Formats: sequence, structure tokens, C-alpha cells
Amino acid sequence: MASFAIFSCAPHTNWCTITGFAQGGTYTVKADLTGTGINPKELKDSIDAILTRIDKSVSGYNKGSFLCRLNNGERIRPDSILIDLYQKSYIIFCKTDGYVDVASAPLYDIWGFGFKSGEFPSDETVSRTLACSGMGRLVPDMKAVLAPDGTLEASDLLLPDKGTTMPKLNFNAVAQGYSSDMVANYLKTLGIRDMMVDIGEIFCQGQNPSGNNWTLGIDRPTDGNNTPGADLQGIFHAPSTPCGIVTSGNYRKFYIRDGKKYAHTVDPKTGYPVSHQLLSATIVASDSFTADALATYCMVIGPEASRDFVLSGTGIEACLISAEGDSTISWCSPGFQLENPSE
Repeated sequence: MASFAIFSCAPHTNWCTITGFAQGGTYTVKADLTGTGINPKELKDSIDAILTRIDKSVSGYNKGSFLCRLNNGERIRPDSILIDLYQKSYIIFCKTDGYVDVASAPLYDIWGFGFKSGEFPSDETVSRTLACSGMGRLVPDMKAVLAPDGTLEASDLLLPDKGTTMPKLNFNAVAQGYSSDMVANYLKTLGIRDMMVDIGEIFCQGQNPSGNNWTLGIDRPTDGNNTPGADLQGIFHAPSTPCGIVTSGNYRKFYIRDGKKYAHTVDPKTGYPVSHQLLSATIVASDSFTADALATYCMVIGPEASRDFVLSGTGIEACLISAEGDSTISWCSPGFQLENPSE
């Protein structure tokens, strides 16, 4: 794993900022090292080691990862990360009534939003692909189907009478949130209480170097706004309690065909890209994995159903930004205060 700007520390404090490359982008970790006894170089090495383990386990782009080898039909000995992420993903599949489905990889592929370059598929192709996708075809517990030597192949995950087409998994909807949680959990073992971990998705707790709660910008979800932080819909002040904060949106990954916009969020129940007015969903949950998964869930089910879900006693907060004519409107749950960026 290559790295850059290895670390920097604020003068006269124990705050450190560590940056590097991970999962096709960059990561940033800010933490108060007071009382930990660890130096920034050791901390960076440990963080990079965690992210390398995740890459070797569940990356869909690392051809040698356990995930890619499983998808390619090899018999593998899955590590604890793949097993854990599979289990968590099955739970979220059930919790979202099948709308967050890591076994819908073939659907994303045929639309060109997955690991392969797809073409605009016919209805027949969508129907055929839908029939051989989905976690509903798979066992809920990967550990339960391991061979005595700890190995398995894709066919072992299939439930009886669920066809013979091998499942293909894609953890893109939850991997970055999971990664942020793994790094944050490691920081907690060191005794770090004030931190912000950003690996594409964010986990934070405590306070920032200024002694205030962490502040995060919510991007305005308009086509062409491809630079995070360049044009903000609003500013959110995070609670001091541990939380994951994740935004999912349909305004940066899409294509247009015959004058119609096709977003990169595919409904795993219909096999087609979603078509509604919700442009982005920012979710605050107790951890980044949950926030990541539920942000995707909202982007699938649309604005009205998302509002009902958030207000149903789920313990999450949300900011939902929808299109209204040529402008955008924000809906925030009672615990999500969106501040005007100009204030």
C-alpha cells in the first residue's frame, strides 16, 4: 500500500493527522494520542496493516482477494474479515427487507456499475440475472458451511433448491463503513477517545483539536458537484458520542440514455436502477457499517419511505436531500440539525 504525507502533529499537542491510500481513494485519521504511548509512525503502520488486510479479504478489485477468488469459483479458506462482513451483511439484508443485498453483484455488472463494464441490458437479461442474484438464495451463516479444513467454495453458500448458478458477492455498499469501524475499534483499544476516521465513510467520537464536536459538510447533490466540500448543502455538528456518518447519493455515478438518467443505485428486487427524487441520504448511526448500509437502503426506497423508516424508532438520524424542480430541498430528522454553510 503506497502512502503519502505520512503524518503530521500539531505543535504542543498530542493530536495527529495520518493520511494514506486505501480502497481506490485516500483516508484520513485524526486522533488525540494523549496517554497512549504510541508514536504517529507506529500508528500509521498499524492502520495501513488493517486496511491491507481488508483489501486482501473483501476487495472486488484486488484479483487475489478472498472475495474475488470466491466469486471466480475457487475453493478458499476465508479469513475472519470475510466471514464477519458476510454475517453482518446478511443481518442487514434481513433488516432492510432485502433492499441492501451484497449478493446482487450481477445486477450491478449488467448495468455497468459493478466490477465489469456492462451494456444497457434488455428486460430479458435483467429478468434472467435477477433470478440468480440475491442473499435470499444463500445460507445466513458462512461459518456453518465451512469444510472441516476451514475452506469453502461458492456452491457451499447456496441453499437447497435455489438453483445452480453460483452466487457473486459485492460489498461496495458496506465495505468502507466497515473499514472505518475496524480502524476506529483499533484506536479505541489504544485508549483513544477523541478521533475522526474517514475512509470514504466517517466514524467520529469525542471532540476535535479545538475542543468542539466534529463538524462535517454535507455536499449539495447536484450533477457536476464532483469535488467534496466545494458546494455544500449544509453543515452538521456531530454528537460527541461514537457514531458513523455516511452519505450515499445518485448524483456522481450515472449515465444518460435516450434522454433518461440511470442512477448507479440498483433496486435488488426489480433489477433496475431506482427512479425517484431522492438525490442523497446522510445517515447518523452508532457505527459506520450500519450508517453505510442504511444510507444505501434509503437511496433504494426513496424519500417518502426513507422518512417513515427514520422516524420509526430505528435510533438513527438522517438528512434526505431531494430534487424539487431545478432546486434541492432538505428534510432532516429531529436530531439532525443542518446549519446553513454561509452562517
